[in-house]
Amino acid sequence: MPHPPFTAPISEHIWDTKYRYREDGAVRDRDITDTWRRIARALAGVEQKDRDDWERRFYDVLEDFRFLPGGRIQAGAGTRRRVTLFNCFVMGVIEDSMDGIFEALKEGALTMQRGGGVGYDFSTLRPRGRRARTVGGIASGPVSFMQIWDAMCATLLSTGNRRGAMMATLRCDHPDIEAFVEAKRDPGRLRNFNLSVLVTDAFMQAVETDADWPLVFPLDAGETPAGETVERPWSGGPAPVPCRVHGRVSARGLWNRIMRATYDYAEPGVLFIDRINRLNNLYYRETISATNPCGEVPLPPYGACDLGSVNLTRFVSDPFSDKARFQTDRFLDTVRIAVRMMDNVIDLSEFPLEPQAEQARGSRRIGLGVTGLADTLIMLGLRYGEAPSLGFARDILRQLCHTAYGTSIALAREKGPFPFLDRERHGESEFIRALPEELQQGIQRDGIRNSHLVAIAPTGTISLLANNISSGLEPVFDFSYRRRIMDSEGRPAEYTLTDYAYRCWRELKGTEAELPPEFVDSRQLAPEQHLEMQAAIQPYVDNAISKTINIPGDYGFDAFRSLYESAYRRGLKGCTTFRPNPVTGEVLSALDEAPARHCCSIEREAD
Repeated sequence: MPHPPFTAPISEHIWDTKYRYREDGAVRDRDITDTWRRIARALAGVEQKDRDDWERRFYDVLEDFRFLPGGRIQAGAGTRRRVTLFNCFVMGVIEDSMDGIFEALKEGALTMQRGGGVGYDFSTLRPRGRRARTVGGIASGPVSFMQIWDAMCATLLSTGNRRGAMMATLRCDHPDIEAFVEAKRDPGRLRNFNLSVLVTDAFMQAVETDADWPLVFPLDAGETPAGETVERPWSGGPAPVPCRVHGRVSARGLWNRIMRATYDYAEPGVLFIDRINRLNNLYYRETISATNPCGEVPLPPYGACDLGSVNLTRFVSDPFSDKARFQTDRFLDTVRIAVRMMDNVIDLSEFPLEPQAEQARGSRRIGLGVTGLADTLIMLGLRYGEAPSLGFARDILRQLCHTAYGTSIALAREKGPFPFLDRERHGESEFIRALPEELQQGIQRDGIRNSHLVAIAPTGTISLLANNISSGLEPVFDFSYRRRIMDSEGRPAEYTLTDYAYRCWRELKGTEAELPPEFVDSRQLAPEQHLEMQAAIQPYVDNAISKTINIPGDYGFDAFRSLYESAYRRGLKGCTTFRPNPVTGEVLSALDEAPARHCCSIEREAD
């Protein structure tokens, strides 16, 4: 461990304000080693035997920021706080009634109050103007009800809970899809939401052929069809249901409208929902129509996932030299320990709602990923986005995935498989069938402890904690800049941020040494290079990937639209871009003074 462990002032600030344990005003974590010990002891307490040995091993991977559990784990494990250790949730199906809507609102408030980010699919709410048969009223549509959630989240924020963040999704064939797409054109509207459109394979085919696209909504039970009807799968259930056709639009025109909105003000994102469900390991028992706020974990109703990331920079020896190498064996040893730790989180955590506990304990989903990739590439002499860097990332994720699955199979032998497992049907999952034969046989023989194991989270806050390493899968934003963040009292504090790899280079080579070409930041990369990196690792991620493709302000609209079409063709589960614009401004600026513009900023993200 470096002495002191914090080499960047902002890192100690992050620890002190977000993860340091205080109880009734008294400081319990004297330094970061106390935090690591607290987490290790709490997670080892789940073990039935050899607790002292597991505590030591858990501490070893936490030390020096080798393994970074999600922020909820770091803040809550081993404390007396009544909080969830899970970062993210998708809430239950919103029933299309006033009782159902406000019950869903209450459940979301209780979840965010306990520290979880939430995702909702609003597709079950009838479109604006449609009459509610039971009371005869006219529906105001899902977008209007989203404003109630937005106000609720803002109220929780005002009480000092800065962890609230929300995702809203809507089907591409919902009659209010155009209102949803345009909802955030007003810079003051729905600022506590991220928005994503659920895009189906049928819609993408209709876009390609320039076909008409029906906008539909399910008939009420017992409703006599009036006008044209079609059968459609719909949110809230796996089977197709009869739907009334409310109108038709040009599929290509609607696609262009979605693309224009995200080009102009960075939302909505796009989720390729049929692919998400087709590749879901639990395809045989759940239908997914929403994700957590940052998009890296597609989840069923009441689904939850705990997150953690392995810090790749800690496994580079002799950086910036001809001898530089990645210590694969140490990395994989850390992966094995991390899987066990994250599995223990499920048994240690409290849950805001009992259905969330049932889902988490039934599937035992975890989302293990990596962070510091861009800095690691720099330290190894690889330039982000070029073929060698793609090969490295692909190989690292392949080994992480296969090692995580092997560890989960071993845990199933020791502790039992996850309760929802149907061994035969699980083996027929498209993702499982792509695993090495020995892993497939292991699942059939012993079962597996966790339904899902890999997710690439944004890791903005925990990467700052780890001495400002590059975040998740992202390239380095900038090698040095100033930033303002909030302290524990909500007051702004300004810091100069220097990238970890850049700082190491300067310490080794001196302040005057010329930077080699691998020191590339996000603005020097073509958008296609971002997409290539995401596509390189997607085959080894059974959850999903949180990745923002940075788009220059002068990038042409046709080229921009083609990125999303390429993402679909390349087999991605979703696509998110950011282009500087008058509504949402810059992602970060040389001096980030403005209030958080994005619902998953450093002040809010539950990582």
